[in-house]
Amino acid sequence: MKVIILGAGQGKRLLPLTQDVPKALLDIGGRTLVRRQIDAFAACGLKEFVVITGYNANLMEAQLEEIAAETGVVIRPVYNPFFAVSDNLASCWMARHEMGGDFIQVNGDNVFQADLAQCIIDGSNNDVTVATNFKDTYDTDDMKVMMDGNHLTEIGKMLPVEAVDAEAIGIYVFKNNGGPAYRAVLEETMRDPSGLKQWFPSAVGTLAKQIPINVINVGNREWAEVDFPVDLQAARQMVAGWDQ
Repeated sequence: MKVIILGAGQGKRLLPLTQDVPKALLDIGGRTLVRRQIDAFAACGLKEFVVITGYNANLMEAQLEEIAAETGVVIRPVYNPFFAVSDNLASCWMARHEMGGDFIQVNGDNVFQADLAQCIIDGSNNDVTVATNFKDTYDTDDMKVMMDGNHLTEIGKMLPVEAVDAEAIGIYVFKNNGGPAYRAVLEETMRDPSGLKQWFPSAVGTLAKQIPINVINVGNREWAEVDFPVDLQAARQMVAGWDQ
């Protein structure tokens, strides 16, 4: 199984911190965000990574070379030339040639440890599995999920809050027929003029109408999504407890 990391974005909501570096290269307690992701999955035995680059790709790719040399994992960068004019569905489409076998797709702004990654790997027994978190309330920026039992039926930020069952945390597992089915939806979506401006969960929502998509709850395992400066501060405080 390989890991596909979506790391093309600048992270404009974090400016000026991301003026010169992509969001995935922000320092989180002495390690870059992308390094923490790779370390977490490598601790679970995964050794093959694909990282979508875009903003300041040369710097990102140089950092990935260093990570590969230090950790012994294989990292293949895939450049998305549309990063400045598209949302992340286009990044997924750029990596479609890497979706032939089993893979994990992860947002490039998630911070987590190996225990969370292992939980998701162990619990992914379907063609497609979406990692979720349950909360008392959901805000406008949450990637909200509607469910029927253990199956995802809808996913998106604009779902009505009163109908939301969970939040997708940004980690998706594709096995067996899941990868080819997802790739086919990406291909179809990118043929539409609106495809460049769509987020990839819209493709997951389309896929849910075609095949069953399981959800797995990560429970009380700690994780963070870094979108705003306050998120970065919270993530740094969180990992300070991990690294003691």
